[in-house]
Amino acid sequence: MDTSSFPSAGELLVQSLGACDVPSPLLGTGAPFVASERRILLPSDITELEPFLKSGRTPPSFEAAGPRQTICFHPTRVTAGLVTCGGLCPGLNDVVRAIVLTLTYTYGVRRILGFCYGYAGLASEPRHGPVELTTDMVESIHEHGGTILGSSRGPQDVGEMVDTLEQRGVDILFTIGGDGTLRGASALSLEIDRRGSTIAVIGVPKTIDNDLAWTVRTFGFSTAVEAARNPILAAHSEARGAWNGVGLVKLMGRHSGFVAAHATLANADVNFCLVPEVQFALEGERGFLAALEQRLDLKHHAVIVVAEGAGQDLLEGAAIDKDASGNVKLGDIGVFLRDAIRRHFASRSTPVDVKYIDPSYLIRSVPADANDSEFCLLLGQHAVHAGMAGRTNMVVSYWNRNYVHVPIPVAVAARRRLDPGGQIWRGVLEATGQPRSML
Repeated sequence: MDTSSFPSAGELLVQSLGACDVPSPLLGTGAPFVASERRILLPSDITELEPFLKSGRTPPSFEAAGPRQTICFHPTRVTAGLVTCGGLCPGLNDVVRAIVLTLTYTYGVRRILGFCYGYAGLASEPRHGPVELTTDMVESIHEHGGTILGSSRGPQDVGEMVDTLEQRGVDILFTIGGDGTLRGASALSLEIDRRGSTIAVIGVPKTIDNDLAWTVRTFGFSTAVEAARNPILAAHSEARGAWNGVGLVKLMGRHSGFVAAHATLANADVNFCLVPEVQFALEGERGFLAALEQRLDLKHHAVIVVAEGAGQDLLEGAAIDKDASGNVKLGDIGVFLRDAIRRHFASRSTPVDVKYIDPSYLIRSVPADANDSEFCLLLGQHAVHAGMAGRTNMVVSYWNRNYVHVPIPVAVAARRRLDPGGQIWRGVLEATGQPRSML
């Protein structure tokens, strides 16, 4: 990583609502506390550290997450709020449950409000008022997919949302969502600060694509890779069951190909993996269709995994559908590739049997796997510790084997993307046997 891309020390400072002079209820329980001065390095490679060491500069670091000995709020007076936003993702209910249980049992918070259907639940006239969350209500929600609070996309008026928080007496708001949700949370923090209010806003990173910056993983990603196994196995069975059979599976990944790449590595039968970070040509001697032709000549079947954001340059101007008014629409990359493969081989009078599988909504709505459930529990716990300590405008992250606090502006400044020169993509190329370049 280029060290010039590291945020500055000032950018890495986490905003605080004020002095923490309330003794934590964890005092005397033997619980290990984390000193506010503890920092976790951003660089993990000696070559990244050397420029700082040679110049005598302090390497950039994140504030470590965890419970503090003194906190900002009197727990029994706290009203906490939760909101889940964006598309469905495995683990949403797990995070809600973890936050409610930690607030209740660890800190003794008595009033927890769940705002329904995303930020729309904070509007001045929501379709559904908030629900009071209890431990009984969340006891078994982690066994189910989706979110008990509902979700939505799209912006809401920031002023109205802060009005709602103030009217409801909310002291800490937990926002569970991805890039857009976190940008909204940061806007809320700025408006709260402008008003001189003392409401903490804590983000929990949810993006199934695993593309949030400065976190090794986001919840839902592990489950998505696991849940992609059956569609890929089905595609392989369909491909092998026909002469020149092609199984085509489209997976999540609008901007980053982590799900597609890791699902490919977890399924040894994939022959092509197409991701947004690596361009490919459709036609030509070195293009994708020529490579697919060579594969079918050799084995007479092929399995293709494509991330939804791959090949977008090929889709420009490719009209494959029209709406009821006759207006041209652009289809997704999965449909585009399916039709392109059929046309290509039909022009050569070569029989080909393409089966296209899009399991996206089936994957998004499943319960979290064990790996994600554990991760969600720890994220929720650390989010509560951060909120009770008066931190705000930050997201809980996992970095260099530690849970840390990342300022939201830093987390949303850029997307994390698959490195075409890195180990993961090299592993994909070796596993699939596809050409290194299809341009």
